Amino acid sequence: MSSHNYEELAALHAIARTLAQPGELRDQLELVLQAMNQRVGMQRGMISLLDRETGEVWLDVAHGVDIQGMEVSYAPGEGITGKVAQTGRPMAVANLGQEAHFLDRTGARRFINRSDLSFLCVPIVYDERVVGVLSADKAVLQVEDLDRELAMLSSIAELIAKSVHSRALEEDNRRLRDMLGRSTITHSEIIGHSKVMQEVFGLIVQVADSNATVLINGETGTGKELVARAIHNRSPRRKGPLIQVNCAAMPDTLIESELFGHEKGSFTGAFHHRRGRFEEAHGGTIFLDEVGELSAAAQAKLLRVIQEKKFQPLGGSRVVSVDVRIIAATNRNLEQDVASGQFRADLYYRLNVFPLYLPPLRERGSDIILLADHFIMKYNKELGKSIKTISNAVLEAFLSHSWPGNVRELENCIERAVLLATGSSIETVHLPPSLQTRSREGERKESGKLNAMIEAQERGMIVDALKESRGNQSQAARILGTTKRIIQYKIQKLGIDPRRFKAKYASPSSPRD
Repeated sequence: MSSHNYEELAALHAIARTLAQPGELRDQLELVLQAMNQRVGMQRGMISLLDRETGEVWLDVAHGVDIQGMEVSYAPGEGITGKVAQTGRPMAVANLGQEAHFLDRTGARRFINRSDLSFLCVPIVYDERVVGVLSADKAVLQVEDLDRELAMLSSIAELIAKSVHSRALEEDNRRLRDMLGRSTITHSEIIGHSKVMQEVFGLIVQVADSNATVLINGETGTGKELVARAIHNRSPRRKGPLIQVNCAAMPDTLIESELFGHEKGSFTGAFHHRRGRFEEAHGGTIFLDEVGELSAAAQAKLLRVIQEKKFQPLGGSRVVSVDVRIIAATNRNLEQDVASGQFRADLYYRLNVFPLYLPPLRERGSDIILLADHFIMKYNKELGKSIKTISNAVLEAFLSHSWPGNVRELENCIERAVLLATGSSIETVHLPPSLQTRSREGERKESGKLNAMIEAQERGMIVDALKESRGNQSQAARILGTTKRIIQYKIQKLGIDPRRFKAKYASPSSPRD
């Protein structure tokens, strides 16, 4: 037996059909709220979007409430809407006149007797995460069972979850574009609005003014070089050189010469005197990238320089004193390497004076969108393109991707997309094959879910009509406002046996059809 009555099932079916039609997401959601009012008597319907970074809830779409020019928001746990968003649990108020936590931020009920109204509020959940809140009023006299009303509203929330998620992405993209346009971040090309990146920016500011040695930890492609450059550029040494050394790219036979220089004739092929990278960095900063890849011999030589701040070039007798700040970076777990004997403990503690962790892109949330927009602007300029938007399908693929190559992988992806795009928008067809596959899988999953929900609603409506008509298909068609042929087609498609309704629901005195 269906959990919803005929009117409710008809409303859900109408909403599902509305969502299946092409059109602007906001317009579709407004039509959903209108259907809630017209078909099941829910007044002043509102859809609010959850800000994933702050936990705030922003009113986005409303019916029966004038929100033109208004910015209505709820902090996490604030009011009924904020509590539902925070807890993910529905709430119902039988009598608004007796509810102190109801805030009425829109002012829509200030001239209405609240004692005549019930208030219903449910979370909108997509991919097991709250993405928004759906709420509505209903006249107390029309409410017989609050739990049933909540169940109906929850069914609507389930139907609109995908659309609300996409709408939230649109708003995220718009806000981040605005933010990017007025950004005051000056840490080279480091872009980020997420909480984790704001913490990184704070640490950069804290350590920049000192001479403390910094050890940057992070996966490949997270932007460790940019962080090192930002620290140097904000430091008192910014007028001095910033010398970068890729420790992973130097063989043991050349590491000493590369770092500390050599004298003419010190080895075969040494035809000239050469300054080392430490000497070149005097008065500035040396950035030792992938320091975890240094051999044991190279680690010993580096430790000596850090301790003594002087060294002898290879094959020479002169002693070179240097004033250098050291910033090191690694994608390895040096603590584990110390424990296993792969990295010197004394060198590790010399380098790890001020550790700074750079989070991977998958942990940075909406920064992905912000960075994507930044790279679009960059490659628009380089390639003479005019890409303006990223489709919602692409945004979803970006946000669900693990980004093993981090920011570098995202930049390469955007460069390819801008190069391939012929219009003003980046679509899934412009993405690398791995991301296209993910996007198609997501679309199939959501399409299948929506079709299953529509099919379930159709089945419930047809079953209720067959019960009412005692299995008479012609009468069931008239009840549903359609033709007998369509009913017969749906019955066959859905595997419904109308004969069981004749036997079960016909009265003993009624003739059998």
